[in-house]
Amino acid sequence: MGQQEQVATSLAGAVSEEISASLAPVDAELEHRYPGDPGTRQPVHTVYVPGDAFDADTLRSWGDQALAALDEHAPDAASFAAVLGLPDELAEPVYSRVRAKLEREPVEDLRVDFEDGYGPRPDAEEDATAARAARLIAEAYRAGTAAPYMGIRMKCMEAAVRDRGIRTLDVFLTGLMEAGGLPEGLVLTLPKVTYPEQVGAFVRLLEAFEKAHGLDAGRLGFEIQIETSQAILATDGTATVARMIQAAEGRATGLHYGTFDYSACLGVSAAHQASDHPAADHAKAVMQVAAAGTGVRVSDGSTNVLPVGPTAKVHDAWRLHYGLTRRALARAYYQGWDMHPGHIPTRYAAVFAFYREGFEQAAARLTRYANRTGGDVMDEPATAKALSGYLLRGLDCGALDIAEVARLTGLTRADLENFAAPRRGGLTASGQ
Repeated sequence: MGQQEQVATSLAGAVSEEISASLAPVDAELEHRYPGDPGTRQPVHTVYVPGDAFDADTLRSWGDQALAALDEHAPDAASFAAVLGLPDELAEPVYSRVRAKLEREPVEDLRVDFEDGYGPRPDAEEDATAARAARLIAEAYRAGTAAPYMGIRMKCMEAAVRDRGIRTLDVFLTGLMEAGGLPEGLVLTLPKVTYPEQVGAFVRLLEAFEKAHGLDAGRLGFEIQIETSQAILATDGTATVARMIQAAEGRATGLHYGTFDYSACLGVSAAHQASDHPAADHAKAVMQVAAAGTGVRVSDGSTNVLPVGPTAKVHDAWRLHYGLTRRALARAYYQGWDMHPGHIPTRYAAVFAFYREGFEQAAARLTRYANRTGGDVMDEPATAKALSGYLLRGLDCGALDIAEVARLTGLTRADLENFAAPRRGGLTASGQ
């Protein structure tokens, strides 16, 4: 044993106390503004269905159509892998999981659309459609056939459609209350937001509904769609989207990038409107930084190239969608939009391949960190958080099984949650 070091200090305890007191407001601000990820499950995609097209069998129909597309255009693991360029070792695990997912849970998040996908309708017709959507969603949750997340996209808060959007939301939420209450997986989407004041107005609207029904304050949250240049950069040069998150007063759950409206707003020609355009990358990077640490998730947009027609054309569309999804995942955009049943096989293929190909390395690194053993990478707590989050997202969507994660890491789901966030919880891969 070496000689014990003598420890000496120069500062009085009052100095530390004074500094702590001076930083107390900052400590409170950090805790309030940046609470961290909520730890709930984030769906890998959102499916938009026009209000008049939504029906009791929509979810099952999307799954069946996706399975039929596989049967026709990629009937086995080898043919699907050849289309997407999957390595041999991933071909069967990915393909079998995609088919199982389409049979068990074809859609993770569905939005009944009353905006662009629905358009202007007579008031009586939109009232009836909104009431019907509430009834069908309530019935689906009662029957256990709902997607993990479901809700509506209303019309925006701009003057021309504001009253109609407010009424549709009121009809829909009131219908849910009359049918037994708000489901846990309820999600609302506010489109075409350009000013933080519109977000603040929506918050007041939700507060009024909560008070009218005796709901807990803050029960209703919502996503903000970023579809205009003003939502990214304000006239004074500040990042509007950061102010929108503040204006939501803790109710914002997501920022969703609108590929085509945003591209058109910047004058991008139709042929070049895509989620990998430089303008899209800039917008999503600003969204990502503004949302970091706030608990608000960022979602990528969609592709409008549909996998329909002859097999060669379907394969081209699949390759495009798969590539865009993989690109988004690498950039930490873990959610996107899907516009057609033919998109969801490649959505799940991209997601499953992303988690399975990095699974063993992530498991090994997290195990070494948990056991404090050496390795060829020196990981810190922030990296352990990212590694456990990676495994949890893989479990949530069905890319990974808890048994195989436990076998490689020796960790339980609770262990992973403790590494990822102190209070991580939420839905599992089965939606429970």
